[in-house]
Amino acid sequence: MISYGAYVPMYRMNLQTLARNWGSPAGKGEKAVANWDEDSLTMATESSVDCLNGLDRSMIDGLYFATTTPAYREKQNASIIAKVIDLRRDITTADFANSVRGGTNALKAAIDAVKAGSAKRFLVTAADCRVPAPDSQFERLFGDGSAAFLIGDSDLAVEIEGSVSISSEFMDIWKREEDRYVQAWEERFIVTKGYLAHLEEIISMIFKKYKVTPKDFTKVVFYAFDQRRHLEIAKKLGFDPATQLQDSLLSTVGHTGSAQAMMMLVAALEEAKPGDRILFVNYGDGADAFILKVCDPIEKIRDRRGIKKNLASRMELPSYGKYLHFRNILDWGRQREPERFGALTMSWRDRNWLLSCHGHKCRQCGTIQFPMQRVCTWCQAKDDFDEIRLSDKKGTLFTYSMDNLATSVDKPTVIAIVNIAGGGRFSTVLTDRDTEKINPDMPVEFTFRRVHEAQGIHNYFWKCRPVRA
Repeated sequence: MISYGAYVPMYRMNLQTLARNWGSPAGKGEKAVANWDEDSLTMATESSVDCLNGLDRSMIDGLYFATTTPAYREKQNASIIAKVIDLRRDITTADFANSVRGGTNALKAAIDAVKAGSAKRFLVTAADCRVPAPDSQFERLFGDGSAAFLIGDSDLAVEIEGSVSISSEFMDIWKREEDRYVQAWEERFIVTKGYLAHLEEIISMIFKKYKVTPKDFTKVVFYAFDQRRHLEIAKKLGFDPATQLQDSLLSTVGHTGSAQAMMMLVAALEEAKPGDRILFVNYGDGADAFILKVCDPIEKIRDRRGIKKNLASRMELPSYGKYLHFRNILDWGRQREPERFGALTMSWRDRNWLLSCHGHKCRQCGTIQFPMQRVCTWCQAKDDFDEIRLSDKKGTLFTYSMDNLATSVDKPTVIAIVNIAGGGRFSTVLTDRDTEKINPDMPVEFTFRRVHEAQGIHNYFWKCRPVRA
């Protein structure tokens, strides 16, 4: 592994909010809640950008995306992410779906591709935004988030010393095409015969194959079914929960599906030191286990937002009602609004600035424009531009307006005019904002989000948000 990245949405919902709403115990802690304009695709974009911070994107040969909640079921999502983060066209892209173990399935496939020599650098990202049934155990458990890793054959921050995998037909949690919510069997059965049994089997296999013991590891990162079972399996296998077991993130982020184990690994690597050995185990339709050794280049990637900085940057979700709106769980009745418009022809023609956030820099006078035009607004030079990426630049809020009458899930809609660092101006929407704290000249950054859905098409675009500290 060359690098890592993660993303946790800005909003958090305290579990006591659920307890007050339903009049039943909900436990302690909080969970991360994706904003209404976020989904698994946008969150995977965020963690990928974090992972690639300061790295040359032109050197990446492939991208794998794992999720159980894809934006499209019959349309590759990985190819959209690759375009958004501005990767080359001559790369391999693929989706790994339908299992919470998809993240490590994709990770192992990328490792094998690099070992085989078919790629030198492979980006793997996982994200989930699952909608649980109201007043269910999953509503208290499920959170939203993403993680990403860059696999390569040089400059390794983490060396993968070995791995083993098992496949299993065991059904514990599932969702059919016609189901709106995730289903599960009786807890004692799925925990004892599924989670605990499979983790014990995979760990015994890797111990035997590589002749290691619990004492050989500085940290162990296990997929977590719940906090109690997480501690139980660690103790049963001879690990010290107080010193070796990585926090499950269940009380701060929640269970993020295919991204959960990978997000836990990012959290472990943020604290890891060169020479540490980590046992990394994921579960779902079988199990994967990896032995990892932390190398000296880990110190070069400490500037990632990762888990720690994302957790420190947060806003409290104001109410359970707001959560219901974000997830569109209830039937809200007919809204008086014009019919949404979408055109694939226009999206294809404008894909470089619409998805990749490219602007133009005039070769004659240096003026930067967005969106791209044929004529320079300053010197009127025609068709004499260099195409540049703007999404990784910061900016400042020049001016803004709040629209309380606009049709929006999260009113008011804040229209923002942004001065881009280095030149250029950008008109967009301000998201992840506290309307009481907006002011001109505040630092902002770009974030890829959903705008609306029209004619069965998800329309995405670049918005801005206050810079997450």
